[in-house]
Amino acid sequence: MSAEFAQRRNSLNSVWIGIVPGIVLVAMMSGVAFSARNVSGFALFSPMILAVVAGMIYSNVLGTPAHARAGIAFSQRRLLRFAIVLLGFQLTLGQVVSIGAGGVGIVALTLGSTFLFTITLGRLIGVDAKLAQLIAAGTSICGASAIVATNIVTDARDEDVTYAVASITLFGTVAMLGFPLLAPLLGLDQHAFGLWAGASIHEVAQVIGAGFQNGTQSGEIATVAKLTRVAMLAPMVIALGLMARRKSSNQSAARPPMPWFVAAFVAVVALNSLVTVPPEVKSAMALATTIMLTMGLAAMGLQADISQLRSRGLRPLALAFLAFLFVGCFSLMLVKFV
Repeated sequence: MSAEFAQRRNSLNSVWIGIVPGIVLVAMMSGVAFSARNVSGFALFSPMILAVVAGMIYSNVLGTPAHARAGIAFSQRRLLRFAIVLLGFQLTLGQVVSIGAGGVGIVALTLGSTFLFTITLGRLIGVDAKLAQLIAAGTSICGASAIVATNIVTDARDEDVTYAVASITLFGTVAMLGFPLLAPLLGLDQHAFGLWAGASIHEVAQVIGAGFQNGTQSGEIATVAKLTRVAMLAPMVIALGLMARRKSSNQSAARPPMPWFVAAFVAVVALNSLVTVPPEVKSAMALATTIMLTMGLAAMGLQADISQLRSRGLRPLALAFLAFLFVGCFSLMLVKFV
């Protein structure tokens, strides 16, 4: 018994030693990201975005240690999946209903149309299909979180994920700063602007920033509309999983159409809708979600090779820009005329 116990302990110790250095490095990059938000000008960016940049700088300047790779991979896969599950605590079905059937319809139609537009345009201009899917998901659903969730099904390269996150961040920031300035020119009241911002701006943090800049009511409606888009992450990932299975020549080897984290996300949303979760618990869950997403994206940055990003050229960036224009114009048309 003692020999068996010692063997198990040694096995656990080897696993622990294998992943700890990478997790520590990822945590350091995440700490840099959270600290950087206190610097003037950087508060506009979410810690997730800053973590990607910090990880990329570290890996491409100093290099990623070989003994840290297992922990980095753990952070990129496990932590990100749990973070997406915890996103469910930020949404209830009652919130979705509060923007009305018309609002839900605008959000859903914008999401579907933007995704199809981006995929189709990517094919026409010669952007890799997997990278186009990541850009489409990030633009149409919820930025970096959607890119991460989509990549679990599409299985694109880490450099593609980093490229997609970077481009989505760029144009989402432009929308966050520019859309509030356009509200009076376009004749949008607070309700209309909130719906437009929530249906079109990329990241949750960017939506909140733009929405509340135009007023309290606008901010609240924008947040609910954006969370409604987040809820549509689950059916989108399921649809992509079905597409992957259909394209696979070996049905048994194809990825399942509904990964476990998507089912868990739906279950958490249902639980949050049926049970009153204390505000302090929700706050803790939101903080845990942000931390895990930040660590996961820091891990992606640590594995990104800038030379491979440059090899992708400007076509994916052009795709992200045109998708940004489409989602903004299409959703504005629906808000104004539907």
